[in-house]
Amino acid sequence: MPLTGKQRRALRAKGHHLEPVVLVGQSGVTEGVLSALTQALNDHELIKVKINEGPETRHEAAERMAQGTGSELVQLLGRTALLFKKRKEDSEFDDL
Repeated sequence: MPLTGKQRRALRAKGHHLEPVVLVGQSGVTEGVLSALTQALNDHELIKVKINEGPETRHEAAERMAQGTGSELVQLLGRTALLFKKRKEDSEFDDL
C-alpha cells in the first residue's frame, strides 16, 4: 500500500539523522546491492542509500532498488535515497 503524505513526512523526519548504510557503486544496482538492501531493510526498516555515478540515473537506480526489495521510496534528495519497508513483526513503525 502506498504511503500517504503524512506518513512520508513522518518518515523523512525520522530518517533525517540517519547515515547511509548501503552504497551503490559504479556498477549500479546489482544483485549484491539488492541483497544488502534487503538485509538492511529487515534490520532497520528505514535506511538511507548513497547512489554514486553509474550506468543508470539516480531516479532509475532509486526506483529499481525500491522495486527489487519491495520497499517504498520515501525520498530522493540529491544522490541519497530514503527507503522504507515495514516488518511484519516487531515493527518500530506500528503507528504508520
